[in-house]
Amino acid sequence: MRLAFLGTPDASVASLRALVGAGHDVAIVITRPDRRRGRGNTTSPSPVKAAALQLGLKVSHDIGDLEDLDIERGVVVAYGALIRAPLLEQVPMLNVHFSLLPRWRGAAPVEWAILAGDEVTGVSIMSLEVALDTGPVHLARQISIGDKDAGELLGELSHLGATALLDVLASPDLLAHPHAQEGDATYAAKLTAETFHLVPAMDQTLMLRTVRLGRAFTLVNGRRLRILRAHTAELASGARDAVHVVNGTVYLESALGAIALDDVQPEGSTPMSAMAWWAGARLPGGAAVWS
Repeated sequence: MRLAFLGTPDASVASLRALVGAGHDVAIVITRPDRRRGRGNTTSPSPVKAAALQLGLKVSHDIGDLEDLDIERGVVVAYGALIRAPLLEQVPMLNVHFSLLPRWRGAAPVEWAILAGDEVTGVSIMSLEVALDTGPVHLARQISIGDKDAGELLGELSHLGATALLDVLASPDLLAHPHAQEGDATYAAKLTAETFHLVPAMDQTLMLRTVRLGRAFTLVNGRRLRILRAHTAELASGARDAVHVVNGTVYLESALGAIALDDVQPEGSTPMSAMAWWAGARLPGGAAVWS
């Protein structure tokens, strides 16, 4: 099938490679513009652009380039921008969405599934509509979440989505007969910095789920500390809103519970064990306040 592919991050690459590997004619790849990363003025391409160039595919940052192409369908995987109605009327598009729709429509379905404590999630191959993730579903596949972090879960979903996409494109019946979404819709709002901020008002469960998102942090005596890994703690010392050490383990504790820190990254430094950070921090009185 002659296709256009629209995608940007790492999670999109598996679907692009799968389409090419299955023999589909990917006429063009549309991705977001190169971005400046880190210090200096150097820009780097999106993961999808890098993969497309490696595969010898035509790449554009202008979605308008689709209008003059003879293609049968577009495939959208985390493209990162709205696709307007006139183009959707001209080019029917399939979307690989990383949730079991209508649960977690929106920008961050994987993270919100973890934060909500969902036991399962999955992928939905749907026809794209102008409204947010409301299109009919051609095929859905499910996996368990368990204790997976967001990166691990998204990696699994990206490959699950790629195989489901190929199955839809290979089946005239699946392609022609999607079904309307069923059930109550929930929305995965765009993540903000505060989504990842551990504060004493959180209970233990929410703290650990937030750590699994991969960008968790807290403030210790006013300085930012990233929490890279942590585990359940059975501690009730009464040291509310305190960071302290008990028997060689660093704990974040509040009135609602505690977690034990495994690996952290202090502001302006590299990742290290929580005890290495504690030894070097030289906190007054052997404890500190977190907020």
